[in-house]
This record gives sequence, structure tokens and C-alpha cells, in this order.
Amino acid sequence: MNVFDFDETIYDGESSVQFILRYIREDPSVMRFVPDLIKVMGRYYRGEMHAEDFMRVYGPLLRDYFTRKKPDLKPLVTEFWNKREHRIKPFYRRIQRSDDVIITASPRFIMEDICARIGVRHLIATDFDVKTGEVHSACYRDNKVNLFHAAFPDCEIDDFYTDSVNDEFLFPLAKRVFMVKKNEIRQIK
Repeated sequence: MNVFDFDETIYDGESSVQFILRYIREDPSVMRFVPDLIKVMGRYYRGEMHAEDFMRVYGPLLRDYFTRKKPDLKPLVTEFWNKREHRIKPFYRRIQRSDDVIITASPRFIMEDICARIGVRHLIATDFDVKTGEVHSACYRDNKVNLFHAAFPDCEIDDFYTDSVNDEFLFPLAKRVFMVKKNEIRQIK
């Protein structure tokens, strides 16, 4: 079984950030959250942000927004991937297997469409309820290991591909680990 991080690994970009920026056109009031989101993303990339921190700070804001606005995101997600599916990196198509797993911090509601399009049946992602704005499980840092074990209790990872040392918690579970930077792939374990 091969396991892949998604954003900046097999996808050229940060899908969640791109989706939020696209969503601002639907509801410009979301713009008020962007400065804090930029700070959070900086902390995320430096490995300083824990999932619990995010949920504690932003959980109430998300719940308030989604329960008041009740946005229908399905058509927007479809449109989003119609315009961005081409950003799946070519190397992934060359090595893709039927038992691949994508494990990502991005929300499941964004990821399900693209996984279906590219033929990935196994997705582990942040579980976010678009009706209530509730984050049920953040797929981030060490929690990726817990979620992987819950989904695949007795499986070993052959090859793990990521762009970030934030995924270091999954490294011991894999026979081989590959670091992806743009289109360069380097084995680090």
C-alpha cells in the first residue's frame, strides 16, 4: 500500500486555501477570516500549530458561520475541481496503484470529488460537517497516525510521499519515505 499526502505532494498547490479564496467570491464576508488564516497557515508550515489549537480558536467561528449561512458547497466543489484537476502532478499517474491512500489535512468535503475523479478509493481527511461547521476529526500531524491506524489497523505502508516534515509521524510506519518538492522526488528513508 502506498500513502500520499495531497497538497503540494501530488497536487500542485494548497487546495483548502485555494478553495477558501474561491469561496470569497460567493460570500465576501469570509474575507474577514483571511488574515487569521494566513497566520495559521504560517504556523502550520513551521510545525507550531496543533489541530486542537485550530479547533479551539476557529471552531466556534466555523460553527457560527455554517449554522447561519448554510452554504451549498457541492456545486462549488465540482466547479473548483473542474478548473484544477489538471494540477495533479504527472508522477502520480505513473506510480498510481489501486490500493493507494490519500491522507490529508484538507476537509473531506473538498477531497471526495477529486479522489473519485483520479480513481483513489481510500481517503483519510479532516472530517468537517458542512451543515454545522463542526470539525469532528482533524487529520493533522500526529493525528494522521491515529486516523491511519483506525482505517487500516493491520496495514504497513510500502511507500509514503509527502512535501512536509509535519508528516514525520508517519515516517516510521513506511518502508520507504519520499519527499516531494514541486516535481522533484527524493527518497529520505
